[in-house]
Amino acid sequence: MPLDDREQRILEEIERRFYQEDPRLAESVRDARLATSSSRNLRWALVGFIAGAILMFGFFTRQTLVALVGFAAMVAAVAWMIAILRRRAGVTAASPESLAGRLRRRFRND
Repeated sequence: MPLDDREQRILEEIERRFYQEDPRLAESVRDARLATSSSRNLRWALVGFIAGAILMFGFFTRQTLVALVGFAAMVAAVAWMIAILRRRAGVTAASPESLAGRLRRRFRND
């Protein structure tokens, strides 16, 4: 269930105060959680890519449909990897430099 505007503002205020009061703790908590989950997810995405490549190259001449499923798995795995790496770099939909973040901010201001 999404938060309403009032609850979202309260949550943002709590986060802002947390970062102001103890920035080192806030950064270490954020980095530790992000690093462990993203590393695990990155490994699974790599496994998915390799499995898709094996399916694609293994069945390319015999069963084209299975090869297409392998190719689709590869594309999905690469998209997942890109999302993980962008999240690690701090580029999210709420980031000020992203298009979605700018549009969201503009919509709220109007």
